Amino acid sequence: MTGKEKRAQAPYYAVIFTSQRTEGDNGYGHMAQVMEDLASKQKGFLGMESARDSGLGITVSYWESLHDIKSWKENAAHVAAQEKGKAIWYKNYNVRICKVEREYSFEM
Repeated sequence: MTGKEKRAQAPYYAVIFTSQRTEGDNGYGHMAQVMEDLASKQKGFLGMESARDSGLGITVSYWESLHDIKSWKENAAHVAAQEKGKAIWYKNYNVRICKVEREYSFEM
């Protein structure tokens, strides 16, 4: 993992959020930062990686447990952002929850 992260020993969980955005920012950038800051304070949060090109966005967040993921999904501020996302920011999205069994990396 890169970026804001805590060192995790596998197994842990990854939430993969892929999306296509609507035109314009419409407050999305600010809300994305607010949600990242809020998620980083949640129990079990391990880190996050995100990338976006002109069409596809991918955000992967890492969590200690399925219970921690469920708690984040049900967080009141996150629920409000999800509803705004459906109404304003996203043409479509998919969420996939995966168990990470192992990891390895290379750094030059």
